[in-house]
Formats: sequence, structure tokens, C-alpha cells
Amino acid sequence: MGRSSGFTFKQFHVDHDRCAMKVGTDGILLGAWAPVTGARRVLDIGTGSGLIALMLAQRSTNDCRIDGVELDKDAADQARENVAASPWHSRVTVIESAIQDYHAEPYDLIVSNPPYFVAGQPFRDPARALARHTGALDPHGLLAASNRLLNRHGQLALVLPTAMADEILCISSSYDLHASCYLAVITREGKEANRVLLLLGRGLNKCNRGEIVIHSATGGYSDRYIQLTRSFYLKM
Repeated sequence: MGRSSGFTFKQFHVDHDRCAMKVGTDGILLGAWAPVTGARRVLDIGTGSGLIALMLAQRSTNDCRIDGVELDKDAADQARENVAASPWHSRVTVIESAIQDYHAEPYDLIVSNPPYFVAGQPFRDPARALARHTGALDPHGLLAASNRLLNRHGQLALVLPTAMADEILCISSSYDLHASCYLAVITREGKEANRVLLLLGRGLNKCNRGEIVIHSATGGYSDRYIQLTRSFYLKM
């Protein structure tokens, strides 16, 4: 934990007081897990505070360029400030736009921690409602944008609730995207998985399935979660 409004990692700090969605385990998981090796162009859809974009910048080579697209003006402004204060300000760009209106050269990797609450779920904060409601970016919209913006060898990495992951698996082939990895996320040993790290790519793939446990039965972080995230957390 860091300064008054944000979260300090080993190599960068993220302020998130003007972002509807705060730094959380979902984003940290995706930023630490997404397969950035070999990628030269990366897109983060719904970048929020810029957390995932900055994590990928830390993990990637100096010739990798990362773009973060964010619909909300306040979040986009704060993401730009977080990027400017980071060691990778020359490699990360934040664009304020709806992904449906965004056009660019194809990417090697697209990542997203997308909204996932159904329309109608109440939130007092309109920005939080927009960030969380799937009406702003439903699974079809996410897959259509990814299909349009990925190159022919590109991959799409997502962190999702299990039900939304299953929905995406049912329709992804219509967008020429097929699962290659399905990693169930178990918050605490002995519990049911409630999140999925999902990787999709072009062409038919063998889907490797597995699981990752965040907390052991005694409450501490599991060895695998520590191994995955130790480059980021200050006290790991």
C-alpha cells in the first residue's frame, strides 16, 4: 500500500481515487499472468488506472509498445498521470475512447479486465456503474473489438467471473477466437472457483485447463500466487 489514494508496487505507484474501479486482485492477476513474451504491440481495453498496462510494461521488453483505451475521462486522465510517473512513460499511451470507436494497427496481445455486472444492478456512483455494467461492453462487443484489433497470430487474455467466461467460450468461435488456456481462480483453498483467467487465440487450439489458489487454508498467499506476483508486491 502506498500514498494516500493508491497502491505502491516494487517499481511503480498507482493512484486510483478518480477511477471507478480500484486496484484489486483481478487486475493484478491478469497483469502478472498475461503472456507478454514476444509481444511488440499490446492493448489494454478498459485500462482504468493503468494498472495492467504498467504491469505488462514492467514484464515486457523495451521495444514493446502498450496502449490503454479508457472510456471514462477521469480514469483516463489519472491513468496518464500514473504512466507519466512510471519508468515506462515512453512506452505506454492512454487513449480516451470507447473501444467500439477505436482504430489502430493490429496488436499481438489484447488484455482486459472487463465490466461484468448486468445492467440494472444499482450503484450510487454513475462512473462505477458504467465501469461495472456489461451494457457498456458486453461479451459480444469485447470479442468483436478484439477480433478487429488482433493480428492473425494475436492472443486475447481476460480475467472474468466463471459465468461470463463460460458465455464467452460459447460464442468466441464466431469471432475466430478459440480458448487455449482456462485457469480457474480459487480465492481460498477449499472454496469453489469464482474467477477465470482465460486465453484465446486464432485457429483451433488445445485448451489447457488448470487452477490457481490465491490464499491457502491458513490464510496466507499460496506458493503459486507468490511466484506469479512477487515481482510486484512490496512485501513478497
